[in-house]
This record gives sequence, C-alpha cells and structure tokens, in this order.
Amino acid sequence: MFYEPSKGHGLPHDPSKAIVAPRPIGWISTLNGAGEINLAPYSFFNALSTRPFIVWFSSEGEKDSASFARETGEFVANLVSRDLAEKMNYTSVNAPRGVNEFVYADLAKAPSRLVKPPRVAVAPAALECRVTELFRPKALDGTRTSAVVVAGEVVGVHIDDAFLKDGLFDITKAGNVARLGYMDYASVNEVFSMRRPRWGKE
Repeated sequence: MFYEPSKGHGLPHDPSKAIVAPRPIGWISTLNGAGEINLAPYSFFNALSTRPFIVWFSSEGEKDSASFARETGEFVANLVSRDLAEKMNYTSVNAPRGVNEFVYADLAKAPSRLVKPPRVAVAPAALECRVTELFRPKALDGTRTSAVVVAGEVVGVHIDDAFLKDGLFDITKAGNVARLGYMDYASVNEVFSMRRPRWGKE
C-alpha cells in the first residue's frame, strides 16, 4: 500500500509509530519554579550528538515536562530498564498539573549533582541536562506544529556500577525498554556487533 499522511491511511490504527520504531524512552524528570516535581515518559526522545552530548524530547502539545523545563531550564533523562517498565507506564498517567508522579508510582528519587530536578534512584543510568533550545517545528506550509521539542546538553551522567561490565554499559542486563507502535514495547535481550567498513580496506 501507499498513502499520503495528510490524506489518511485507511487502516484501523495509524502505523507511523510502528514504522519508526523501536524508539528509546526518555523518562523525563523536571522541577518548576514552585518546587513541583514532574516525571513522565517520552518515546519521542533521542541523542543529537556526543560532542557536546545533546539529547532531546518532544511532546504533541506543551505538557508539564516541557513547561517545567522552559521555566527552570533543566531536566533529567532517566533510563527505563525492563524491571522499571511498569513503573514507567504508571507515570504516563494524565494526572493534573502539580501531581508528583514519583509518589504516584511509588518511586524513590535521588538528588542530582548539577541540576535541581531529581532523578529516578533505581534507574540504571540518568542524564542531567540543561536546556539549550525549546521550539515548535514547522510544517511544510511554514505554520508551527503543536509539537514542542526540548533539547538539552548533558552536563552530568549517572551510571549504576552494577550495569558496567569490562568498562562497557551492559544493555542486555539493563534490558533497555523502547516504544513500538500501538500499545507495544520492546526490551533489549540480544545484541549483535558489526564493524563499519573503511574505504579501501577489506
């Protein structure tokens, strides 16, 4: 089949998120100026570069995570491991503004070193970030979309030593959780390696 997204797909459910998958989950913790804490998962999340280390998350419409990050200029991206998937899902609840999802999901928080928002204490890794950009992407006709993109430079990295093996982060032990389409998720339980080819070398 072929379809133009602007004209509809004719399927029971939109396949876009199933096609662009798996997507890493950014479990974003933020703090507003009044000291209210928010914790929410975002499947529109990824890294943009390593030097500097920049990550971003996006939501369709400005939600608490984006507005809190706009207000204070900071956020933490926590890694979702397989054993935290259900807790992560709890924090996706459409709670009223100001509800502390750490409390709602019975999650312990830990202080960050360089930013004010707390991190998920039991997350295998967490990235402390300071906002570098916050914007609404444009559509082809030049109008601003409802999506809000928050980019931040990683200023501090927490790694639980239990997930380090021979100096490498053990992705399969953590079982990094990714979002698929519909109501589906995936967990990393197998990896394979390939070296990039170099021109002129066999």
